[in-house]
Amino acid sequence: MLIRVLLALTLTLGLASSVLAFGSSESPRQPREYGDALKAIKAGDYGRAVALLERVVAKQPANADAWNNLGYSERHRNHFEKSLMAYQRALAINPDHRGANEYLGELYLQIGSPAQARSQLKKLQALCPRGCEEADDLGKAIRSYEAAHPSG
Repeated sequence: MLIRVLLALTLTLGLASSVLAFGSSESPRQPREYGDALKAIKAGDYGRAVALLERVVAKQPANADAWNNLGYSERHRNHFEKSLMAYQRALAINPDHRGANEYLGELYLQIGSPAQARSQLKKLQALCPRGCEEADDLGKAIRSYEAAHPSG
């Protein structure tokens, strides 16, 4: 009995550590540059983040998280076309990527396309029927935009 319990505990811990090592069950194993890019984003150094994330997506072109963060960084540099392209790549890889759907909606607000932002919110609401932070954040951004632009 004790051996079975120990074996089950060992398997559970082994599976948990392998999931944690990948960052999420949907993401490939993240290279060191990815972690460095997240630190750069947190510090507001979007130029450094872009350089690091470009290396990540060159190595891992199917890394939706890296494309999403590249879009986020480019958006904060006011490089809206590059941002749009990166979010579109993230969503081509994983159409249900909540972060990319939220951030794409925020980009649409920045470029004056609230109808497209509302479309992204509907997508998030479908992905999160019980609610999620990404839908809440985009909803707040849309309400703020509408308050500042009553005709749009």
